[in-house]
Amino acid sequence: MARYALTDIHGCLKTFQMMVEEILRLQPNDHLYLLGDYINKGPDSKGVLDYIFSLQRQGYQLTCLRGNHDQLLLDAVDQGEQAVWLTPEDKQKTLENFGVGQFSQIPAQYLSFVRNLPVLVVLEDYVLVHAGLDFSLPNLLATENYTLMNIKRMQPSAQKLSGRTLVHGHLPVPKATIEKAVKKKKAAINLDAGCVYYKNEEFGQLCGFNLDTWQLYWLPNQDTPYFIKVK
Repeated sequence: MARYALTDIHGCLKTFQMMVEEILRLQPNDHLYLLGDYINKGPDSKGVLDYIFSLQRQGYQLTCLRGNHDQLLLDAVDQGEQAVWLTPEDKQKTLENFGVGQFSQIPAQYLSFVRNLPVLVVLEDYVLVHAGLDFSLPNLLATENYTLMNIKRMQPSAQKLSGRTLVHGHLPVPKATIEKAVKKKKAAINLDAGCVYYKNEEFGQLCGFNLDTWQLYWLPNQDTPYFIKVK
């Protein structure tokens, strides 16, 4: 059994599928942890969720967390589209992915999936989350949900993590930054290599991480071309 983590797929279905099937070569007794942001920005948000559903139906072990972009889907339904800060282009692309004209028309199975996603997973050796933790708190696990999905600045403390490593995504960083964090076994490791931002030479990679061996797996974006602003 192997344990893998990856994050911030953002609608890049072909890249995600190739990572799972050809790079990680995922087996049914492996465990894949997905750290959120399955949708928006990329070319096939619906396809990414459908592929996750397909893996689950085939008996693969997946633990999926909720990211801030996944939460936006719920916010658009629960609070109205005016509550969502996506650009008009990103909104339209996501709606077209699902074949609907409004977020409230997205089929219930997708909304139910996102609504039931956890925002924090604690293992014996890792804390997994989309964005990060509030290290100013005495109890890190009391970090509120919004912060877990949106925090951008942290001062990670190995002592507060009690021997665990924080693994997260949310903010794209260059490949070299991720490699350095893994080599130095830092208290917090950001796996977001900005896969969706294929036009930016610093990004455009999907990064997989073996939680047991600390091996990194890299795959350049396979979904190009599509419209995306340079990050």
